[in-house]
Amino acid sequence: MKAYAELVRAPAALTVLGDTVAGSAAAGLRMTGRRLLLPLSSTAFYWAGMALNDWADRKLDAVERPERPIPSGRVSADAALATGTALTAAGLGLAALGGGRTALRMAVPLAAAVWAYDTVFKPTAAGPVAMAVCRTLDVLLGAGDEPAKAAGAAAAVGVHTLGVAALSAGEVHGANANTASAALATSCAATTLALTGPVRGGWYRLASLAACTGYAGLVGRAQAGAVRDPSAGAVRKATVTGIHGMVPLQAALAAKRSVAGAALVVAALPLARRLSRKVSPT
Repeated sequence: MKAYAELVRAPAALTVLGDTVAGSAAAGLRMTGRRLLLPLSSTAFYWAGMALNDWADRKLDAVERPERPIPSGRVSADAALATGTALTAAGLGLAALGGGRTALRMAVPLAAAVWAYDTVFKPTAAGPVAMAVCRTLDVLLGAGDEPAKAAGAAAAVGVHTLGVAALSAGEVHGANANTASAALATSCAATTLALTGPVRGGWYRLASLAACTGYAGLVGRAQAGAVRDPSAGAVRKATVTGIHGMVPLQAALAAKRSVAGAALVVAALPLARRLSRKVSPT
């Protein structure tokens, strides 16, 4: 089980739960009843993507990261592919149960985007964009019949993902200062997007501002460190921080209409950071 937890980066899925919560809040929908299955659908898609990532990268990982489950022999390539396939099916099923045909219409292209990223786009220059598309669609998965209302929230998460994905390419050999600077710029853009748009009231704006400040401080500090020192270690730290930084960003977006929803999203951060010491999120 530990090998499979490493394969799917199990604890990192805590950073994806808030996508549909943010999308739902932006669309003015409540995350109750069967809709609570939508964050679980996101989790299944995330785990599927991680399993497919290692399956697609198994030859490269044998050289650069031999400790990973497939090159170390703890999980076979066929088992990793089967895991990714089963989790994709689970994600589609949970989306259908949680949001019916409306959610399924967004879940199908999301599943396709996950597979396309891992099997086609990841090693190309379009890789970060493809990853950003995945997270953008995941936010819209929570928006039901009102995807236009969640466009700003989806854009904020997508822009943030774009920067983290671009910077993560330097985890093994290091990056360059320009890439790190570009990642920092995307975090600034995500902060701006999170601060704009309609808000339910004064207290909601204050809660959103607090979460947004936490996001900017957490992610910005790590990415600024990578600008100063774009070595592999600093880039890896900034990447992990960027993954965890998704949580306060989601909370800032959700807080505009649901402070309770934002609080539940934030609760995932300390647990995700603690568990990442046992299973790396990258």
